[in-house]
Amino acid sequence: MSCHVTSYLIFLLLRSFTKAANTDSCLVSRRQVPYHTEELSDDQFNTFNSLSDISHLKEAAKQILIPRVVGTNGHKQVRQYIVRSLRDLGWSVELHKFHDTVPILGQLQFQNIIASLNPEADRYLILSCHYDSKYMGDLQFVGATDSAVPCAMLLNLAKVLKVHLAAFRNTSLSLMMIFFDGEEAFEEWLPEDSLYGSRRLARKWETEGFLDKIDILMLLDLLGSPDPTFYNFFSNTESWYSHLLSLEERLIKAGFSAYANSGISQLQPQRYFQAQTLRTAYLEDDHTPFLKRGVPILHIIPLPFPPFWHTIEDNESVIDFVTTENLARIVRLFTMQYLLGDIKKRNT
Repeated sequence: MSCHVTSYLIFLLLRSFTKAANTDSCLVSRRQVPYHTEELSDDQFNTFNSLSDISHLKEAAKQILIPRVVGTNGHKQVRQYIVRSLRDLGWSVELHKFHDTVPILGQLQFQNIIASLNPEADRYLILSCHYDSKYMGDLQFVGATDSAVPCAMLLNLAKVLKVHLAAFRNTSLSLMMIFFDGEEAFEEWLPEDSLYGSRRLARKWETEGFLDKIDILMLLDLLGSPDPTFYNFFSNTESWYSHLLSLEERLIKAGFSAYANSGISQLQPQRYFQAQTLRTAYLEDDHTPFLKRGVPILHIIPLPFPPFWHTIEDNESVIDFVTTENLARIVRLFTMQYLLGDIKKRNT
């Protein structure tokens, strides 16, 4: 990804917030709809927490860890792998295709991958990432954290939760995954040379009125390296971010963690998700076109960025699969907690 950060002085300007209670009411979607959620029961938590398949996670990452610049054979190969993996798991997959002219390479075809459990649902929790890799001339850039690992995490989530997600194939609230195309700039990060897929899809869905169906869009980026630290960026999803903290705390109590302890964060060095809201960073990423249109966002991206960001060192050797699986667990648990909250609400 080619996020733009205004300043790394952002760490000097943080605001702590209070974590959510066990039950609370939050607002979702552009329409600010109240949504009541509850924490997973111990039985549910233990069940979902036990569904790891690290072998599959590693295999999925391996399949994506090739140069995949838009328009190349590698790009096509990875797209086909993602589509086939999800269709084999029973997801409905649509390709949003369009052409655009880019610097250096000229006109290219882009294809966003949109996968739905229930394509007729009224509302969606969306999990997303980008699957293209950055054009770096003759250099073979594979973008392990940027963004092969997030792609693998989403495919792994679909596989290990297959049985439990089946309940949401006919519900009004369901799950969607988006693998954005063309996130990376081809020459220089500019409004017209970046976010090709997300800009086009957000505009399309605004015209069609589909944006109001999105409860929350969670974007994963730059994941896979050890000791990441995450912050809340947006006031309207602060309550939902706090659920990520609570889930991490439950996992720590269950003894899941194996932090590398490199001391990147001096705030809470034994945590991934920090209990602070960060208001002074502006990061452009695939969430931006949706954020500008009022869609609630959870942006799961580490600050500071990994030291090998946008270098050829961002390859398989930098992936810490203990950290990756820890984060995958948190995202899986959050997903099930969110979806099950709607069922509990309708049954009370």
